[in-house]
Amino acid sequence: MTMLAPPAARVQEPTRSGGGRGGSVVWMVLPAFGMFVFFGIIPLLGVLALSFTTWNGYNEIVPSGLDSWRAALTDPGLPNSLWVTFLIMALSWLVQTPLSILLGTFMARQSRYRGFLAVFYFIPLLLSSAAIAITYKALLDPNFGLGAGLGIDALNQDWLGQANLAIGVLIFVVSWQYIPFHSLIYQGAVRQIPKSMYEASQIDGAGRVRQFFSITLPQIKFTIITSSTLMVVGSLTFFDLIYVLTAGGPGDATRALALQMYRLGFQADLMGPASAIAVILVLVGLGLSLLLRRIGGRADDSQMEGA
Repeated sequence: MTMLAPPAARVQEPTRSGGGRGGSVVWMVLPAFGMFVFFGIIPLLGVLALSFTTWNGYNEIVPSGLDSWRAALTDPGLPNSLWVTFLIMALSWLVQTPLSILLGTFMARQSRYRGFLAVFYFIPLLLSSAAIAITYKALLDPNFGLGAGLGIDALNQDWLGQANLAIGVLIFVVSWQYIPFHSLIYQGAVRQIPKSMYEASQIDGAGRVRQFFSITLPQIKFTIITSSTLMVVGSLTFFDLIYVLTAGGPGDATRALALQMYRLGFQADLMGPASAIAVILVLVGLGLSLLLRRIGGRADDSQMEGA
């Protein structure tokens, strides 16, 4: 009786799932990358090229070398605009960051009203900045505003006619509008912290304040960096709120770089220097973003390390 030979083992061909996944990822990234190039890179290159020309917005564009850059950098209003921009940036960060962290931590707690409060706090972000500026401008009017209506003399001040008060009002309005957005970011970050860390600290006798500074803040380090980057870069582009609320006044007390760019380009018909200021804004935003990323350390470090 002959023995049957064992069946030959089938040789499996190497799968190409990795390559397929890589190809599919590339195709999924291409639309977003194309939109970024079309609406981000190409306009930026166009503005950069326009900064080396002389153009009034409607006549022929004439190459002029570095003349527009010289005009922009020697403009007497540029140092003040830079100072106002960085002042708004610093003050808004100092106000928004602690309040956003505290509000986000509060909303992250288990509460029956947490969902309602999250939606309620988010409403200011849904409103138009121009509409918010018009509303606050009417409320702070010393003649028929909130102070005159309620009969409160302390509110009957020229809030937008004095430099320090105008900056304070601007910071308040900006914070009122954007704190809800950053609070939701911090809420999501705090809810990702393992509860076991808080339970262990309670066993060691730590209270809520100690838990906040020893657990919550270190664990949301990278979220703070992300939120701060959004605040800093976003503060460089404040235009509509400032334009409607103060128009850069009183004098030039609230004339930020974005407003200075608008005045040069659309009021003085100097598109070349305005484009140069736009490039300066991009470079400042890029530099601050890289600085914050450097301060935050490696992005691939685990936020839950040691949990």
